[in-house]
Amino acid sequence: MYKQTVVTILGIVFLLVMPQHGRTQSGAKAGLSVDEIVYNTNRVSYYQGTDGRARVHMNIVDSQGRQRHREMTLLRLDMPDPDADGKQKQQGADGFCGDQKMYVFFHRPADIYKTVFMVWKHLDKDDDRWMYLPALDLVKRIAATDKRTSFVGSDFFYEDVSGRHITDDVHELIKTTDTYYVLKNTPKDPALVEFSYFELWIHKDSFIVVKTDYYDKSGKKYRTYEALQVDTVQGYPTVVKSRMSDLRTGGYSEFTYSDVRYNIGITEDIFAERYLRKAPRKYLR
Repeated sequence: MYKQTVVTILGIVFLLVMPQHGRTQSGAKAGLSVDEIVYNTNRVSYYQGTDGRARVHMNIVDSQGRQRHREMTLLRLDMPDPDADGKQKQQGADGFCGDQKMYVFFHRPADIYKTVFMVWKHLDKDDDRWMYLPALDLVKRIAATDKRTSFVGSDFFYEDVSGRHITDDVHELIKTTDTYYVLKNTPKDPALVEFSYFELWIHKDSFIVVKTDYYDKSGKKYRTYEALQVDTVQGYPTVVKSRMSDLRTGGYSEFTYSDVRYNIGITEDIFAERYLRKAPRKYLR
C-alpha cells in the first residue's frame, strides 16, 4: 500500500508516493560510489520511462521585473542500446541511458509559433541540434560551441534543456547530509565552457537535483538552478517547476510542466528533419 506525502525541503515542495510501511520508492542507499550517484541522478533527470511528453510554460523575468512568456510541448525518446541484452532492447523496458532524441515545439507567443528545437543526443560524440525558424522558413544547425548559450532568450542554456554529458566532467563527492549528496563537477576541457565547476545538491531518496550552483573562473557563484516543485507522475519523481537564476544580471527564468506523461509510445520517425517543418500533431494536442 502507498500514500501520497507532501515534504518541503530547502523550500522545495515534494509530492512523493510513500510506502505505508517503508521509505520512498528509490530509497537512499548507503555506500554508493560517486559513479553510481552520477548514473542514478542522470537517469532520473533525463531518462524516466522510455519516452515522455510535457506541456511547458516558460516565464522569463528580467532584473526590473518585466516578464516574457513561452509555451511549448516537449517530446523525448530514449534509444535502446543495441549491444544491451534482450530485456533492455524491449520497447517499454525502463532503464535506457544511451542516445536520446528530443523535440520541442513552440505554441506561443505568436511571433515564435511553429518554431522547433530538435536534439539528437549522443554518448560518444557531440550532439546534433537543429532550430527551425518558421518566419524565415529556415532550418539552422546549432553548433556544439553554442550549447552554452541562451535557449530562446531565457536564462536556461541549450545544454540545460537537453542535458550535459556525464563524461564531460570529473565528479567528486564533497559532502553528504541526512538528505543530500553534494557533488562537485569539474569540466575535463575548461576551454569549452564558461564555468570552472558546478555543484549539485542531490536528494538521496529520489536522486532529484534540487539545486545546482555554477562558479566562474574566479570562483564566484554566478548562476543557480533550483527545483521548485517535485511531483510523482506514474511512479516517477518528476520536477514540475524549476528556476534558473543569473546572479550577475538579477534575472531568472522558470519552467512549469503540466500534462506530464511517460511511456506513451512516441515513435522515432518524428525526430527527422522533415518534421521540423511539419509538426507531428498527434503528439502535440
